[in-house]
Amino acid sequence: MHQLIQNGGVFDVIVIGGGIMGIAIAAVEAERGRRVLLLEREEHPVGASVQNFGLLWCLGQPAHLWKRALRTRARWLEFAPQAGFHASPNGSIHLAHSELDAAVLKEFSERAPEGFQGHWLQAEEIPARCTAVRRAGLVGGLWSPHETTVDGREALPRLLEWLQRERGVEVRFDAAVSRVEAPEVVSAAGTFRGDRIYVCTGAELRILFPDVYRASGITKTKLQMWRTRPQPGGWRLGPSLCAGLTYLHYAAFADCRSLPALRAEYERTHAEHLAHGIHVLLAQNALGEAIVGDTHHYAQTHDPFLHDSLDRLIADYLNTFASVPDPRVAQRWMGVYARIPGKTDLIAHPQPGVTIINAMGGAGMTLSFGLAEEFVPE
Repeated sequence: MHQLIQNGGVFDVIVIGGGIMGIAIAAVEAERGRRVLLLEREEHPVGASVQNFGLLWCLGQPAHLWKRALRTRARWLEFAPQAGFHASPNGSIHLAHSELDAAVLKEFSERAPEGFQGHWLQAEEIPARCTAVRRAGLVGGLWSPHETTVDGREALPRLLEWLQRERGVEVRFDAAVSRVEAPEVVSAAGTFRGDRIYVCTGAELRILFPDVYRASGITKTKLQMWRTRPQPGGWRLGPSLCAGLTYLHYAAFADCRSLPALRAEYERTHAEHLAHGIHVLLAQNALGEAIVGDTHHYAQTHDPFLHDSLDRLIADYLNTFASVPDPRVAQRWMGVYARIPGKTDLIAHPQPGVTIINAMGGAGMTLSFGLAEEFVPE
């Protein structure tokens, strides 16, 4: 034991992975009085939680995850002023530029989960809330106050610094884990002992527990998106925007009886968009940059390339419902996240004292803190 302590250390909890799920677990465990070590393989966060859109999209979650999403949102808004990052509760407008769009949105609002505070907007009410919306053919829209903008590039490093400074979490970067044999964790930063070990990163999961990885059915989703320069003159979008393709994508709308008619129309008019898993969101971060995307391709291994043709499809659809003053692109990037078809997460226990939490299906920012609060013992 003396040699082990010299080489590494002994902790109540060891978290492997410095993405948002690992951060959420570390935060809740530390709140509950445990000594926590977080191991991150990179020198700073660069994974799915940074590559994402930067949105907490509560409304899109299936009904059984609604309260988890709201609780996660509340924690983001609580942590933001404490850790010193921006979290903007700017809400969203789900736009209807056809009666088919409107039918899905109105049906959803009639059967929305408890606590949903949105409501239908008539077409003439929308420009006062958001000048970016295209008025031609506008039927109306569903206003939701629950969606929130958080930029992972800013938020994750600030959260990690805050956890170290205020919650006593020990964070080690450049600490790739090569072996877990509970209670020991062997990493590039040393060998550590923990009563409870969490694996919250896909890269280590595939190496540490390949049998679990293969049996889980995990696939990887490749996203393509971009952001503009800061918009001129301090222009602000206000609520994040989306339109009909988004209603085909998110599980919240899946049970709407009016959805098949909308899908049939989009299969007729936007077959290429559907083939590439495109649904289009428009958001704006605290820097004033507009964020636009994205595509969804599913496979175990993806090529690392971005495709102009897909950007054009995204831009073409965006232009049917919204515009920004300066649409020039400053950055394009590829995001990747893990998902399991038909499931909202992977939770497994490959060894006594070891828990895998992974494959949040692109909803880690929206669901992480709520899941951690439910899962971590008091």
